[in-house]
Amino acid sequence: MSRAEMDTLGWDSCDIILVTGDAYIDHPSFGMALIGRLLEAQGFRVGILCQPDWNSAVDFKKLGKPNLFFGVTAGNMDSMVNRYTADRKIRSDDAYTPNGEPNKRPDHAVTVYAQRCREAFPGCNVIIGSIEASLRRIAHFDYWSDKVRRSVLPDSKADMLFFGNAERAIVELAHRVAKGEKISEIRDLRGTAFMVSRGWLPSDEWDAMDSTSVDTPGPLVRHTDPYAMEGDSKIGQDSRLTVEDGAPTGAQPIRIVSRTERLAARQDRRAHTVVRLPSYEQVKDDPVLYAHASRTFHLESNPGNARALVQGHGERDVWLNPPPIPLTTEELDQVYELPYARRPHPSYGDAKIPAWEMIRFSVNIMRGCFGGCTFCSITEHEGRIIQSRSEDSVIREIEEMRDKTPGFTGIVSDLGGPTANMFHLTCKDPKIESACRRLSCVYPDICENMNTDHSKLISLYRKARSIKGVKKVLIGSGLRYDLAVRSPEYIKELVTHHVGGYLKIAPEHTEERPLSKMMKPGIGSYDRFKQLFDRFSREAGKEQYLIPYFIAAHPGTEDEDMLNLALWLKKNNFRLDQVQTFIPTPMAMATTMYHSERNPLRKVTRSSEHVNTVRNGRQRKLHKAFLRYHDPANWPLLREALKEMGRADLIGNGKKQLIPAWQPAGTGGTSSASTGNIRRTGPVARSSVQRQQGPRKK
Repeated sequence: MSRAEMDTLGWDSCDIILVTGDAYIDHPSFGMALIGRLLEAQGFRVGILCQPDWNSAVDFKKLGKPNLFFGVTAGNMDSMVNRYTADRKIRSDDAYTPNGEPNKRPDHAVTVYAQRCREAFPGCNVIIGSIEASLRRIAHFDYWSDKVRRSVLPDSKADMLFFGNAERAIVELAHRVAKGEKISEIRDLRGTAFMVSRGWLPSDEWDAMDSTSVDTPGPLVRHTDPYAMEGDSKIGQDSRLTVEDGAPTGAQPIRIVSRTERLAARQDRRAHTVVRLPSYEQVKDDPVLYAHASRTFHLESNPGNARALVQGHGERDVWLNPPPIPLTTEELDQVYELPYARRPHPSYGDAKIPAWEMIRFSVNIMRGCFGGCTFCSITEHEGRIIQSRSEDSVIREIEEMRDKTPGFTGIVSDLGGPTANMFHLTCKDPKIESACRRLSCVYPDICENMNTDHSKLISLYRKARSIKGVKKVLIGSGLRYDLAVRSPEYIKELVTHHVGGYLKIAPEHTEERPLSKMMKPGIGSYDRFKQLFDRFSREAGKEQYLIPYFIAAHPGTEDEDMLNLALWLKKNNFRLDQVQTFIPTPMAMATTMYHSERNPLRKVTRSSEHVNTVRNGRQRKLHKAFLRYHDPANWPLLREALKEMGRADLIGNGKKQLIPAWQPAGTGGTSSASTGNIRRTGPVARSSVQRQQGPRKK
């Protein structure tokens, strides 16, 4: 992190310098540490510039010019989500900064940092990555400026963008550049994007097709499945007869082309086809084309069958190669077992870094999420295919945490990842998985091809809590309860041994209208899980509660839906704390609904389904107020709304009424819905709308 450290190591220069908007915590939950240790293990000298002053290029010169490239990231979170609330107000703290100090990173940090690297060392290679770059790799709606912005590539002037989990790609790039290849000539790495001249194709073998031929606006047309497996009854039983290449005309010999050959030919053709999305200039002015481009983008997200994508930006194109192939269990083990110090850099002294305090005693056991929730950014970044570590690797990390992490008291705070219970859950057939184009494996129902066996996770829990020196293993990641109910044994194991009084789950809503736009199961799945949770808690002799997450102001939500949710909350004695409204993050499908008022979960047309969008400030505050119906500060707004809705019968002091008619002195002037600083009784539920790479996740 400094010239002095370079001198101690005997380095005259760094091969690669990583720039990040976060403090440097040498732990595998933090992207810069993971990439830095991975490149170090490959023999490269890596420097890290953390939270540099972006007002000039001075800080970007501290470690000198890198021999290979700068690697730029905003940090573990998107910089705009990190800095601003759902109401577009500056946050008062930053969990990834020493002592939580705010304003240590700029807006659109990837773009700003990349430009400063260029200013510091003109001509130096600059690549960008992390969740901010991933979510801005094509033209995208930016909630904070309320407009469609260009891809981050032309704005940052970076040489290459890495999206998703980029371990393989960045290692290969580093070695190839070290051997003398120019980044401008490296065009075959999966999970990368770059700028090319308009109409560029890698070779004569490639074809381009318009996205409207992939997902033609209009009625659904059933196309032949190009990935049907050999012997599939959908494929005709006859074989096609073709003339042998080069055979003379007349009495021509023929050969039989098998179904396997035809399938191989289709797959080869697909692998050499790029899909052209509507250009930035088109989507920025046409919400329907924006929704179409978003739908096409998400349909081309399975690494097993995704095609390259291209989108025009002025006189040039942004080219996106297919997503990276997920790491194997062995590869993931290697990444997570690199020699991390498992603590913040010593230069921070005794400063507290909130994100570190949250994850210091937790262990990541998997990546990815096949839930496909439309408001969540995990799918766009990490993908739908679950990548799991081995049981032995996780056990070794717990032992290392026990031995190396200061302050360990025997409590493991979490074994999880994007979700708590998708460890080693995969499609039953790799061929089906590679051909699938579903946006979710669990909506509207759990796919019959999805393995829901929790036995490996149960085994991991049991072995983890039996480790010498470990007193308790808690589960802090959000639980996918619709999967958990398929395994009552798992729920019993979890409830009996791994819940510290409260367990987080995310029903998000009770009403079908918004749930259908979220791609979330109905509240009946929650009810089934709660029955098992309560039963096993009683059998264990424990008093434990569920902490449900709910979303306010999600696209597709009407005032009536929020009222019904509030009545459900009161009936079940939930008083939510720390409520937040929906934040439209770049490229999420719910963000597409917010911007275009169309539903990209179906074919998009000019006359397709209109999605109600909660935009104006009063309605957003109202939806938030319904979630905190018990807060006196919200009662004046709720009374006014209930009268407008014709539900004044819910105003009064009866058990079935939502809010009282009287107003306590000193309340009602300003809403405290965002603070949650009131006394409360009974179970407390914390609610958050965006699991967008929070502090615990990489």
